[in-house]
Amino acid sequence: MSAPTVLIVEDNPKNRKIMADLLRHNGYRFIEAEDGQAGVEKAIAERPDLILMDIQLPRMDGYEATRRLRANEATRGIPIIVITSFAMKDEEARARAAGCDEYMTKPIDIHAFVATVKRYAPPRGE
Repeated sequence: MSAPTVLIVEDNPKNRKIMADLLRHNGYRFIEAEDGQAGVEKAIAERPDLILMDIQLPRMDGYEATRRLRANEATRGIPIIVITSFAMKDEEARARAAGCDEYMTKPIDIHAFVATVKRYAPPRGE
């Protein structure tokens, strides 16, 4: 069986590397997008098992990208975890209203990150 695939939509190379390293170490495949528009396009083309979505992105923010993915029949069922440095009071509600399944803040807690990814995209065979 192949490993679950996770799409990382994040414009910061350091944050992408941290997430990619954690995913790789835990047996996941991953693909990356550096902006919201590319994230939507890759999600439609690749159909990942899970999407990790930043909010502050070039070209299209994470809220709009999430809304577009939820509006698309091919991607509406893919779980989306927002991972953002936006920790303001109303941001989680905005993210959930856009269609995200989970909301996490940066800097990421490594153990919580891995546990949340496994909850939404369990490794094959578990």
